Amino acid sequence: MRIQLDDLQGPEIHALLEEHMRGMHALSPPESVHALDLDGLRQPNVRFWTAWDGADLLGCGALKQLDAEHAEIKSMRTAEQHLRKGVARALLAHIVEQAQALGLRRLSLETGPVPGFAAAHRLYQAFGFQECGPFADYKLDPHSVFMTRLL
Repeated sequence: MRIQLDDLQGPEIHALLEEHMRGMHALSPPESVHALDLDGLRQPNVRFWTAWDGADLLGCGALKQLDAEHAEIKSMRTAEQHLRKGVARALLAHIVEQAQALGLRRLSLETGPVPGFAAAHRLYQAFGFQECGPFADYKLDPHSVFMTRLL
């Protein structure tokens, strides 16, 4: 598996992000979907990585820097045909490593509370994330779970 910083130009990436948005809207009401679209992922404070096996796109993940010490994990998605192959674990490990290299002190994320997010919760907990209150511009929401960890 090769993980690379991505420019969000390829059609495979657009298709995976569309799959991601469909999945988020299937599990959460529209007002509780906080996934970034292409324009949001292209902002200067966002770094976006993709995981590949040859020409096959396996998954993606992003880091949105909130301030000099705090960033948010965004757009974590494994392509449907590559679930349960360690893609998300590899991407999350890479993102945590990159955050540490940037000198960040805290990583946070928002995800959903329903059973469709259970695997994500287990992954984040395995990496030391713990539930917390809302951060950045988030508000309390029964359709959101907030998690954080110190680096």
